[in-house]
Amino acid sequence: MHDTQNEGPEERLEDLARACSKTSYGCGLTVVSTDRPDAPAFAREVARTAAATGAGFALFFFSQSLVRAKDLSAAISRYAPALPHAGCSTAGEITAAGLEEGQMLAILFPAESFTIASAMIPNLSGSGMESIAAQVGALRRSLAAHTGRLSSGNAFALCLIDGLSFAEESVASAIHWGLDDIPLVGGSAGDDLRFQATTLISDGVVATDCAVVILMATDVPFHVFKTENFVPTNEKLVVTASDPNRRVVHEFNATSASEEFAHAVGVMPDALTPMSFASHPVVVRVGGEYYCRSIQKLNTDGSLSFFCAIDDGIVLSIAEPTDMVESTRSALEDVGEKVGGIDVILGFDCVLRRLDARNRQVLRDISDLYRTNNLIGFGTYGEQYRTMHLNQTLTGIAFGHRQAAE
Repeated sequence: MHDTQNEGPEERLEDLARACSKTSYGCGLTVVSTDRPDAPAFAREVARTAAATGAGFALFFFSQSLVRAKDLSAAISRYAPALPHAGCSTAGEITAAGLEEGQMLAILFPAESFTIASAMIPNLSGSGMESIAAQVGALRRSLAAHTGRLSSGNAFALCLIDGLSFAEESVASAIHWGLDDIPLVGGSAGDDLRFQATTLISDGVVATDCAVVILMATDVPFHVFKTENFVPTNEKLVVTASDPNRRVVHEFNATSASEEFAHAVGVMPDALTPMSFASHPVVVRVGGEYYCRSIQKLNTDGSLSFFCAIDDGIVLSIAEPTDMVESTRSALEDVGEKVGGIDVILGFDCVLRRLDARNRQVLRDISDLYRTNNLIGFGTYGEQYRTMHLNQTLTGIAFGHRQAAE
């Protein structure tokens, strides 16, 4: 057994840094991850790797059960003070090894092929859509000043947002407004299914009730996508009493929300759990397409809290899940064709997909599928895709292999 009792602080950091896992990809991205609860050692290894790979930006995803956001942020500021970065807390992580929990990971983007500008949008509860759109527009103009014209062909935007802010729909819409035709993809921060507080970090700032927008221009082939595994049934639930500000439904079809939902899916109301909601999603039809409006939890008064916006009069359909493994495999094969072969995918995967996969005993299959397709990212409380805030969906951006210079 390795004796660490007589080690000094620097030796201890060296030892813990060796516990980090590192994976590099052809387009230049490098991922560093660890399950050790030591932010300084992790940050030091990230700093070393960033210097060795010419990284110009880092994305951090971390479990709050492993590390406090303020400790991670302080460690990054100490060991990599010149490295621009952003990140958020999670509800599970996706590393190079597949689906994991209790990890912190850094995704390093090389300055050679990615030009990046980011900004934190604070105080979402007090910000109007015009203000958010204006901040994003300023960010877009700032990046364009360094790279030339930005378009859907050479740029994309990432959004990380407080997953308990109740603001994702309006913020996604405002960000899209400020982006013009640049595609948006992202995820809502989680807190390991505690539903107490999620946290974001950005260049030394630690905050809640906020979002971080990251705008990237690149010469690496990419494709923004989404995939889900459900189809609507004829079983309808009409919201007849709700609290839209808190995303709480008190009644479906003029009956207790939990009782009506339980009856519709064939379980007893007192047996409802997060697994029940993951396995029986509800969907709403918008513009001819169905989008998931997932239930977060059962409340003590029999009401149901949702991950997405809800209001009186909305008609929801009970959805029937399809084969998650095959639908995801098919989607990733399609994505691979669009980018000429997947090099790496940055993915935002709803935590309810993970719960449903576990419930259906296909978690290992999904994890293997993510690993073989080089999908990295985190488990979310909601996903952003272009103008929409979604649930029970995998959204992401796939990168192809960088073209060799002629």
